[in-house]
Amino acid sequence: MRPFLAAVQFLTVCPFPKTWRSDEKTLARSTPWFPVVGLLIGGMAAALGYALGRVFPGLLTSVLVVISLLIVSGGLHLDGLADTADGFFSSRPRERVLEIMKDSRTGPMGVAAVVCVISLKIAALASVPVGARWWTLLMVPLAGRCALVTNLSVLPYARAEGGLGSVFHNNRSVYNAIWASAVLALVGWFAGGWLGLVAGVSSIAAGLLFALHVYRKIGGLTGDTLGAASELVEVVPALVVVAWLHGGFSI
Repeated sequence: MRPFLAAVQFLTVCPFPKTWRSDEKTLARSTPWFPVVGLLIGGMAAALGYALGRVFPGLLTSVLVVISLLIVSGGLHLDGLADTADGFFSSRPRERVLEIMKDSRTGPMGVAAVVCVISLKIAALASVPVGARWWTLLMVPLAGRCALVTNLSVLPYARAEGGLGSVFHNNRSVYNAIWASAVLALVGWFAGGWLGLVAGVSSIAAGLLFALHVYRKIGGLTGDTLGAASELVEVVPALVVVAWLHGGFSI
């Protein structure tokens, strides 16, 4: 169970005794557990959304749930989104983009990206009908963590000197991507029926499209682009549900 605990330690801020801290080898073997951790976080979000929804209106409930998801992850992926936005929107050559992304300071495009993604999450979740909100919240963190796995599986590493993402990249496997995609699709199907399956498949496709964009931009992934993939794909399940129902289709 050490790889599972390593995945929990990396993806959340759950406290663990110092003696339980994982080394790099254990972290490298934790990737297949990312969807499981995402599902656990999604279960927490679904339960919290249900409880808060009985007390507060939809918009306030969505704000509180999004804040809780940020707290659970410690803002790890949001930081990657900001750095990726600063680099990708700089209109600089590849090497300069990588330098900008490595800079710990957040520029205007990074701030704008964070604001836009958080706003989009809140608006999309608040627009999901009450009957579909619990399983949509279940899928949101799961979709983001599955995007981490698929990006790790299909992309080379962009930095020759390595980095945080290279710890996981050294143990990558296409089977991990297949496993993550299967979990996401099956959870969507069992939780939300056809609409859940469509949301799951759409999230997988969005993660792969982002991976293609990253490859064209910098030739491979970094820890920052992994964080960006997670944050961006998290929005997809709610967007699909809202678009489907707004278009007049039934659940």
